[in-house]
Amino acid sequence: MNRVSATSDATSPADANANTAAAPFDYDVTIVGAGPVGMALAGWLTRRSATSALKVALIDAREPEDSIGDPRAIAISQGSRTLLESLAWPHDASTIERIHVSQRGHFGRTLIDRHDYRLPALGYVARYGAIVQSLAQAVRATPVHWLHQTKALEPAVDHDGVTLPILCAGVERRVRTRVLVNAEGGLFRPRSERAVHGDPDAGATAAKEAAAQAKGETKRQRDYGQTALVGVVTVSAPQPHVAWERFTNEGPIALLPMGGVRNADYALVWCCSPDESARRAQLPDADFLAELGAAFGARMGRFTRIHARAGFPLGLNALDTLVTGQGRIAAVGNAAQTLHPVAGQGLNLGLRDAHALAEALAQYGATPLALANFSRQRAFDRRMTIGATDTLARIFTVDFGPLAALRGLALTALEFVPPVKAALVRQMMFGQRI
Repeated sequence: MNRVSATSDATSPADANANTAAAPFDYDVTIVGAGPVGMALAGWLTRRSATSALKVALIDAREPEDSIGDPRAIAISQGSRTLLESLAWPHDASTIERIHVSQRGHFGRTLIDRHDYRLPALGYVARYGAIVQSLAQAVRATPVHWLHQTKALEPAVDHDGVTLPILCAGVERRVRTRVLVNAEGGLFRPRSERAVHGDPDAGATAAKEAAAQAKGETKRQRDYGQTALVGVVTVSAPQPHVAWERFTNEGPIALLPMGGVRNADYALVWCCSPDESARRAQLPDADFLAELGAAFGARMGRFTRIHARAGFPLGLNALDTLVTGQGRIAAVGNAAQTLHPVAGQGLNLGLRDAHALAEALAQYGATPLALANFSRQRAFDRRMTIGATDTLARIFTVDFGPLAALRGLALTALEFVPPVKAALVRQMMFGQRI
């Protein structure tokens, strides 16, 4: 890996004011955001023979080491493992061999078992930090130009490329690239929260939204009115390699196996109202675990420990199109969509986006034609995955008696109509390709 400063191979502001269209290109592909999706894209591009000659830059405002200690658990599908294994795989990932789905206080449940689909696993659970660490090691072994502690500013598009201002150590420079990829995501933040607590970037955010609308860039948005409480819990009666999705009158509770001593550690995602989340975040551990046990039930005995507690608001943000900027700017990962965690599809959809973009760039080079083909190829899978996740989030987060009965019927139907369940499993494991 070439670790470069933001001052090298870059155009000064004065030079950039001349004729940017005639300026030489610093990079063929510039990726903004060195999270798992951005790093995976950079790695796939430099390891493919068809794209190994491309000059690739990876820009991030932080150092990768800043995220290595992140304890958040991420669900990775079997399809995503297939994509990642050619590049990097976290050695301590836990396997999910069975998924148990039910709802608290109502009939209806479904079981999904890897043996029914002849799969080595239904999915895996890994720490976000471990995923970042393994991908960072893989990217360091490639010729990617990695610009650390560098902030990307608003790009300017002309007829043959993109000029991207970047800021490093207080010094602004500009780079020229044939194609720009935005892989820099962020957590959903509801407008109500920005209004109540104040948003230092509110003016810039509003200006960006207005500019995007003026250019015809639209997105689908929804505030689910929920917060996800996350952490790692230990149980007294573990069931190894089993993941749990338990729907309650407040919202879903997910428990994902993370191994540990006696395989007793589980990643917790507990969706509830913002007020309840704020209250529970302040509870002593014993009181928190007691409330969790009352909500989830005793299927794995008692909850004996909780650590790494945190919370974040839940909402849907999904771009209608992945390509803008006269066909030279693409969005992948959380820059393209943020989803409710009810089906664990966020990273998996982002990785499929990135892999498809790498394939398109391999076939058509760093051109608008590549990005147009990428956008067209990804449309159906994104529509299906985003639509299914949004529907599940809305149906299974409403406390309404008749709807609970319908949810029970839906879960029972999945159990007794194998083709329907198989289609759902296939979508969640591998997505759709056209």
